[in-house]
Amino acid sequence: MIKFKPTLGIIGGSGLYKLKGLTNQKWVSTITPFGKPSDKILKAKYKSLDVMFLPRHGSNHNISPNKINYRANIYSLKKLGVTDIISVSAVGSLKKNHKPGDFILVDQYIDRTLNRERTFFDNDLVAHVSMADPISRDLVKIIYDSRNIKQKVKIGGTYIAIDGPQFSTYAESLLFKSWGCDVIGMTNMPEARLVREAEIGYASISMVTDYDCWHKSHSDVTVEQVLEVMSNNNNKVQFLLKSFFDRVIKLKSWNWKNYIYDNLNASIITNLNNVDKKTIRNLGPILKRFINAKKSSI
Repeated sequence: MIKFKPTLGIIGGSGLYKLKGLTNQKWVSTITPFGKPSDKILKAKYKSLDVMFLPRHGSNHNISPNKINYRANIYSLKKLGVTDIISVSAVGSLKKNHKPGDFILVDQYIDRTLNRERTFFDNDLVAHVSMADPISRDLVKIIYDSRNIKQKVKIGGTYIAIDGPQFSTYAESLLFKSWGCDVIGMTNMPEARLVREAEIGYASISMVTDYDCWHKSHSDVTVEQVLEVMSNNNNKVQFLLKSFFDRVIKLKSWNWKNYIYDNLNASIITNLNNVDKKTIRNLGPILKRFINAKKSSI
């Protein structure tokens, strides 16, 4: 059990940081060993809560899903002290009961991305984090409890991640549907993998924009269709986030009962004495808690 007051990171579209009630706003640049993140990060206050916003595709939405520097994004948020991340992303529905405008709080992933950097531990330090339960159920429950009765928010579902930027073929859409997947998107992987390696809680608000091309009324998904629904979804998700922030602030206890925040204890295989100092230095923000815990146990 970890006790701390959370610092929340929100990854999503450029409009999310226009929430009413944000104060002390400041855009900050970060430097990482993995290159540049998608954009500067907005540090702000929502009442007593520290929040940070990162436009996943850049503030001008000019970074394609397959070109996002996921490692730099997560590293930057960890470096700035983020403890928990809410991912907000547009998805296509693979089930009739998930309609455009619905929000799905997914709890499982199938990763069909191919050429994305998906780990911080790819040099001389080996770590095997568990992805069996890839989201924070604490976060998901609070988000769900924060919904408006008029909002269609559902807990649970499988998100299949593809590289993009193209939408699926009809055959692919039928295949993914036959696997029992609920939604399809292009951004939650390897994001969720890297967040787990960084010992950060993660929850995804998947906003349904279309039925993907399996549905006979959506044989060809168009950007115009997606943007129209996204505009409505952005207004709804801003309300949901504000309600979520208020609920987090009112929590009487900051005891987050989850192994996520110290999962490297059971994941790192390599003895740090056998790791190059440059590797440890580069992974400083990610390894800091683990190294301090090792020292205190001696």
